[in-house]
Amino acid sequence: MNDRSSAIRSLGMKLGVGLALGTTLLLAACGSSSTSGNGLSCPSAKGLNGAGATFPNLIYSQMFAAFAKTTCGIRVNYQSVGSGAGISQLLAQTVDFGATDSPMTDADMAKSTNGPIVHVPGTLGGVAISYNLTLPSGSPRLQLKGETIANIFLGKITKWNDAAIAADNSGVTLPDQAITVVHRSDGSGTTGIFSAYLTAVSTDWAAGPKQGTTINWPTGVGARGNDGVANQVKNTAGAIGYNELGYVLQNGIAYAAVQNKDASGFIAPSAETVTAAAGAVTDIPDDLRFFIVNAPGANSYPISGFSWVITYQNQKDADKGQAVAQTLWYMVHTGQQFAVPNYSPLPDTMVAKAEAKIKALQCGSAACFKGEIK
Repeated sequence: MNDRSSAIRSLGMKLGVGLALGTTLLLAACGSSSTSGNGLSCPSAKGLNGAGATFPNLIYSQMFAAFAKTTCGIRVNYQSVGSGAGISQLLAQTVDFGATDSPMTDADMAKSTNGPIVHVPGTLGGVAISYNLTLPSGSPRLQLKGETIANIFLGKITKWNDAAIAADNSGVTLPDQAITVVHRSDGSGTTGIFSAYLTAVSTDWAAGPKQGTTINWPTGVGARGNDGVANQVKNTAGAIGYNELGYVLQNGIAYAAVQNKDASGFIAPSAETVTAAAGAVTDIPDDLRFFIVNAPGANSYPISGFSWVITYQNQKDADKGQAVAQTLWYMVHTGQQFAVPNYSPLPDTMVAKAEAKIKALQCGSAACFKGEIK
């Protein structure tokens, strides 16, 4: 073999080795997870699917947009379709997590074919009593007792100048106008919170429609989602409805102050008054399935509630399970910066309980949560 042939063969061998090494490194890079600044590895899964409550959608959309820009770059596709649909999709295992404002019932929990389902608080908010009413200039915000609200939604009070509403609003000139009740038409955790409140304050409601995510409404017109109820109230003179606070703030809809539990005053929903309600509740079950309606305290807004992320304790896909755990950890910590003014940040006690639930998620024989990735 001459010198020219040897040189060509040597160069070819070097190129071949280089190409093989480059391909190996490329495949390894595609198949491995990235490493964060604190030495923890990001999950390879870069996308999760969630579905459920419309109540937290305003804050979840902000959380997930910001979360996608963090170290691991996990993108969450959240469909705001109502708590009932979120529960159904989780049970069907077509999403990585669901969301509901009304904790799952024992009957729904029993439908799981993949073991225990955990409830992790994602946010905290108030259900505002929204209304569309023309009042004389300078009139104060309407005030409503719980019994009055219940009787409106029971169809017993049908005019805005009814004696019961007038008694709650001394000095306010109320119009002789028909009330149009607007309620949810879909399975709704917001309805779950609202009906739990009505059950607590009205014996007639407790004996009739009761508490639930779907209600056999005695009167009114239905609309889908918090946004649907807000739009219906906004565009219907004389309407009254119920919405997560953020939806009335964004739409510029009037909302009532509601009498507190000890009847010492009428409280408007706000980040502060919802936080006060959450802080007044101390009897919290281990599974975190509870309501905080009609909480004690002079400054507690009585129609308040947590919104829950629901997922399986035993994650079938370890990589996705790690991504779920990282997502939930972000939501209950950094994500809370997006709460005010539409929601309230989670109290420290609930953050601690959320951390315990996240750390309990299992990916095979190991915990899904490996530590916060920064």
